[in-house]
Amino acid sequence: MAKILMIVIDGAGDRGKITPLSSARKENLNKLAKIGINGIMDTIKPGIRPGSDTAHLALLGYDPFKYYTGRGPIEAAGVGIELKEGDVAFRVNFGTVEGEGSVFNKVVVDRRAGRISDTDELVKAVNENVDLSKFGVEFVFKRGSGHRGAIVFRGDLSDKISDVDPKKIGEKVKRCLPLEDDEKARFTAEVVNYFIEKSHEILEKHPFNVERAKNGNPKANVLLLRGAGKVPHLPKFEDMFGMKLACISGTALIKGVVRIVGGDVLEIRGVTGSKDTNLDAKVEGAINALKEYDFVLLHIKAPDEYGHDGDFEGKKNFIEKVDKALKPILSLDFSEICLVVTADHSTPVKVRDHTSDPVPVTIVYEDVRPDDVEEFSELKAYKGGLHRITGNDLFNILLDLTNRAKKFGA
Repeated sequence: MAKILMIVIDGAGDRGKITPLSSARKENLNKLAKIGINGIMDTIKPGIRPGSDTAHLALLGYDPFKYYTGRGPIEAAGVGIELKEGDVAFRVNFGTVEGEGSVFNKVVVDRRAGRISDTDELVKAVNENVDLSKFGVEFVFKRGSGHRGAIVFRGDLSDKISDVDPKKIGEKVKRCLPLEDDEKARFTAEVVNYFIEKSHEILEKHPFNVERAKNGNPKANVLLLRGAGKVPHLPKFEDMFGMKLACISGTALIKGVVRIVGGDVLEIRGVTGSKDTNLDAKVEGAINALKEYDFVLLHIKAPDEYGHDGDFEGKKNFIEKVDKALKPILSLDFSEICLVVTADHSTPVKVRDHTSDPVPVTIVYEDVRPDDVEEFSELKAYKGGLHRITGNDLFNILLDLTNRAKKFGA
């Protein structure tokens, strides 16, 4: 059976009559569109703004409405925390707050602490100096890429609690609140609030942050927690679909999605999950991985970051870099490799966040019916033979094309 290579250009879609993707020079992506079958995709369903986690679950054949329990556990798995039943996990940003008194009276002035990239000393300080033993609770905190991280609280806890992250600058840090009238939820919220206060006290005075302030950089002096969830129990990808799965990504969240479905995460030198990632190494790694794996997911993060930053030219220019790096893909044998190129969602530069705007998708394989689309963009793909599909639809189409689909009915 043919192997499957799925290339996901995170946040590549946009809005308007002219988009970064439509205006970028992309010779190789256009060649793939010309020899393949094209369409547009609502990763979850029309009108639903996808998270990257729910989107990738859908792209891997899992119904996110059935299997998604929150971003925290996925992020935690992605940074390498060994999850146990009952753990409550959060996604974490290092942020910057200013003001007086309690951390909950202070205003968030930067949700990414200037996109800080080196947080090892700060993570170590929190792990060594915050003590939750009086609650009978333990925690595990690890850094992710850049300003990101993940934390797991371990004890008799509930995941029915609110975020600490206000998700907007200019607003105060939120107190964690119980989302159910339940003693366990109230207790868990109390533990989280204590942790936020104590970790802030440590980070505010840490020599690393004092030095950052002297150099005019924002302090990474608060941990903004969001996406609480308990460890999900998902059927393994290989058991469900009979394929051995691997991914190449520098993004903890995507690594987490693949790990929780039993896939392998391949570490490639120079892969960062950001704008400085080694695209050539990623592509080479993905091609090599096809020798051992049946399904390879190649994830490219940076266009999403440029979208969040509102940077049209940056997004356009990075898509052009992606296009150049994809040149070796054109030399694959498409009788043995079924190639998919798509995005997990749109991140329009005007919105600076994920939207439900459908994204382009191209499938290149010897047995597809080529259409008349000659450009890989959200403004042209809708004319293609795939028409408008969902992420789960795409996965089912791939199973069918590679003769892995089971017959429905007699």
